[in-house]
Amino acid sequence: MDPVTVPALQAMKPAGQKIVGVVVWDYQMARIVDRAGVDIVSVGDTVGVNLWGHANPLEVTMDQMIIVTQAVRRGVRRALVSADFPFGPLQEGPDSAVRAAIRLVKEAGVDLVKLDGAADHLDAVTAVTRAGIPVFAQFGITPQTALRYGVPYTGASNAQVPEEMTAELVAEAKALEAAGAVLLNFTNSGPVVGAEVARAVSIPVVGGFGGGPWLDGRMRMAHAAIGYAASGLDDPRDTYANVARISFDAITAYADDVRGGRQIKGR
Repeated sequence: MDPVTVPALQAMKPAGQKIVGVVVWDYQMARIVDRAGVDIVSVGDTVGVNLWGHANPLEVTMDQMIIVTQAVRRGVRRALVSADFPFGPLQEGPDSAVRAAIRLVKEAGVDLVKLDGAADHLDAVTAVTRAGIPVFAQFGITPQTALRYGVPYTGASNAQVPEEMTAELVAEAKALEAAGAVLLNFTNSGPVVGAEVARAVSIPVVGGFGGGPWLDGRMRMAHAAIGYAASGLDDPRDTYANVARISFDAITAYADDVRGGRQIKGR
């Protein structure tokens, strides 16, 4: 398969081809998902909470994001590689955002950078784009948006969404496109607003939580898709596998072999 490019990714929308994106944090998983043929491998700052056990996502630093992204980059040959900004560079202004984007390109080899809450930082989106770095812009229904329109945030994507809220989100998507974003990540979209936004812009709109087939593609944490989290031992989720259970059973069998004086499997 040919390497994915930004123009090729954007051409998938008018062709009606769905974009497959995964969030990955390590070299081995990066190799696996790339061989599976996904289109985007996104290195999320969610690594702190989901892989390292941080209590707060704000703890992740730029230096840590560089290290994680370097590992993922080494495992990907075909897909586009994106990386999140940690909290800080985007909020500090356009100059800071450009410096952070340049670091991710030069030190980690990303193809595009993902800016969370990008609708509040249109000047930074434009600045990074002018620096020649493609922007993957995240926006969507936040707790504050839901409160303002009287929509419950939990399950907001499936709630009855006021027309004013839909109009605001469509306007944000158009503004991000005008600012130079090449791809949008619409969180908590739902079938009504999500479909409206996808129709309103010419660039692809993908989504993770709260997304669905009404968008141009989906994003999912690879670890969530395979059921990697330890919580899956006690609370199995609707995932494509239960790697937590498989791993638990394997390590238990290994321990039994050691304690029983038997030769262990593997090298």
